[in-house]
Amino acid sequence: MADTQPHSRDPERYLSFADERGRPFVDLVSRIDAPAPATVVDLGCGPGNLTRLLAERWPRAQVTGLDSSPEMVEVARRDAARPDDHLALPFEVADLRAWRPATLVDVLLSHATLQWVDGHLDLLPGLVASVAPGGWLAFQVPGNFAEPSHEIRRLLADEAPYAAHTRDLATPASHDPVVYLEALEALGCTVDAWETTYLHVLSTYADPDPVFTWVSGTGARPTLQALAAESAGLAARFEDELKVRLRAAYPPSDRGRVLLPFRRVFVVAQVPKAAR
Repeated sequence: MADTQPHSRDPERYLSFADERGRPFVDLVSRIDAPAPATVVDLGCGPGNLTRLLAERWPRAQVTGLDSSPEMVEVARRDAARPDDHLALPFEVADLRAWRPATLVDVLLSHATLQWVDGHLDLLPGLVASVAPGGWLAFQVPGNFAEPSHEIRRLLADEAPYAAHTRDLATPASHDPVVYLEALEALGCTVDAWETTYLHVLSTYADPDPVFTWVSGTGARPTLQALAAESAGLAARFEDELKVRLRAAYPPSDRGRVLLPFRRVFVVAQVPKAAR
């Protein structure tokens, strides 16, 4: 599994579209047929806002959030420490490539995380082995990497003067549902895999460049961060040009709204009930 250049994450920018980013999480969790799990792990929990939904669905479970980003975990812990927070969930820094639980978990969930791991199909045997017999592995990954929101950023980053500073960056990627289904069935799991394309309606009244704001919190962040590390002016030039190209690809209507199609791939797998 190849390593990619690490990048930090911006929780506040990521949360700019918390409702839209949360919809696939809710749809994924709704398909997990676990009535009363004892342990639930959110692998790649981000700022922890969605992890809280797991605790609300399974109030008797021990729910833990894990993320490789210290920035995300810091925000999750800060919010969990609020006096009005009755959940008090634990959040820890962990790399899903190396993580293994001390005891097998009943529900292992990963939301919009595996796409950042090169060769993440190779992780599936270890993830399945981390789940108790009869338990559940569920994950969701974006499947929109051929969309203009990604292609424009890639093409611009390959141009001078940016290309010299954007090599070997983390690049998200995923597979079609059938690939995940067949890989998990080969591990003995019963699998439900599907895809959904959401049509997000973004407003230009509050934000003149909503698509840029969206991608700058996720897929474009490694590129933006690498350029900023080289030169603030270089990063600003890239951002300005990226905004121009995204506006052309996603023109607002006369009502000031932008439509952003977003395909996502879902997998819910129950591991064999018999001991492996």
